[in-house]
Amino acid sequence: MANSLSDLIQHRGLCQMILVLGIGGSFPYGFHISVINYPSLHIRRFINETWIQRYGSPLRQETVMLLWTLIVSVYGIGGFLGSAYCGYLSTKYRKKKCQIVTNLIMLVAALFMGFSKMVKSFEMILIGRFLYGIGTGFSLTIHPQYVGEISPKKLRGFSNSTVSVFLTLGKVSGQIIGLRELLGNESLWPLLLASTGLTALIQLILLPFFPDSPSYLLIQKDNEDAFMKAIKQLWGDRDHQAEIDDILKEKAAIKSTKSLRVLEVFKDQSLRWQLYVLVIVMTTLQLSGVNAIYFYSFEVFRTARFEEDLIPYLAVGVGVCECLSAVLCSCLIERFGRRMLLCGGYVLMIFVLALLTMTLSLQELLGPFCFLIFLGILVFSSIFIYLFLPETKGKSIMEIKGEFNKLNFGKSQAVDTENNLSKEHTLCTKF
Repeated sequence: MANSLSDLIQHRGLCQMILVLGIGGSFPYGFHISVINYPSLHIRRFINETWIQRYGSPLRQETVMLLWTLIVSVYGIGGFLGSAYCGYLSTKYRKKKCQIVTNLIMLVAALFMGFSKMVKSFEMILIGRFLYGIGTGFSLTIHPQYVGEISPKKLRGFSNSTVSVFLTLGKVSGQIIGLRELLGNESLWPLLLASTGLTALIQLILLPFFPDSPSYLLIQKDNEDAFMKAIKQLWGDRDHQAEIDDILKEKAAIKSTKSLRVLEVFKDQSLRWQLYVLVIVMTTLQLSGVNAIYFYSFEVFRTARFEEDLIPYLAVGVGVCECLSAVLCSCLIERFGRRMLLCGGYVLMIFVLALLTMTLSLQELLGPFCFLIFLGILVFSSIFIYLFLPETKGKSIMEIKGEFNKLNFGKSQAVDTENNLSKEHTLCTKF
């Protein structure tokens, strides 16, 4: 623990940049996942009142619900578009510049949200929600890549885990600020939806004072002076020659690479198991049941017969627990490694889902057993990860690639293949 604290103090520039990236990165994504539920009644009433003022007659309840559903779901559409094009744009224009532009998008979205009630336009909420989706799609894609690239090997696990910390912190912040005692009431809900404009403004002001990632400056820009300056700013004045050597090896391996299109990536044997692991892990995270429990926590608490006035505060408790677990993971990841914590988390969720199924089944006869689907997914994924995901703790990019080569080509061919891959491996993908 003492060594970890001394490392963080030595790398205070890195910690400052992680903070700046977090408040404008995964934080707004988590915030907008949770916050939209709290002013839902006020927004639906506002839609109907606006329509009456325009046309003299109210909307049907089904139409109001359709418009409300569109407002909620358009966030995902914007997020898909933002994340789909982020890879290409961040490679072409660099991550720092793209993140600055993302802040501008988020500020415009906040203005649409903040003034929607004043100008009596529910369409502005729809547009703002769509722009929020685009912005968070960009930031959630850029954030984990950026913090991974600016971190030394020994702190890369901690840095990457802060993405989840800020995401869950965003969820909790949305739940707390969305309470009716704060901004989740009839008069202040536009400010609630516009409040992440503040985090975008903070990052927009502070991010230009921080450097691009050292690997980007050396590998893509070939600027050794800026590379060394960035390392000193982020990692302090200690001897970082081992880390520099790893980046130089990565540069040498990438120097003669070619770009691959998406379909070519799927056909490349040297990337086969990386894709398998990536797809399984990301699919499991979405189908683990945590989103179902999170979004339907109100219904779960109602089923458990809690008082209606207490349910919003109990939902906050769910978010706080998730945030604390993310913080705990960030503290333990460099000690226990990625694979162990990932498998351990899945096993714990298996136990919780089984317990939840049994307890709810005492009050319902069929519905609670839907959690068994999530339980089965977690069992399969935890076994797969344990068997096939290499531990990346303390390893460079080239070392991790070597571990996957043993899966892609077999142990007997891995060494010979590694020597040939540098001539034809991938740098980035193009649509």
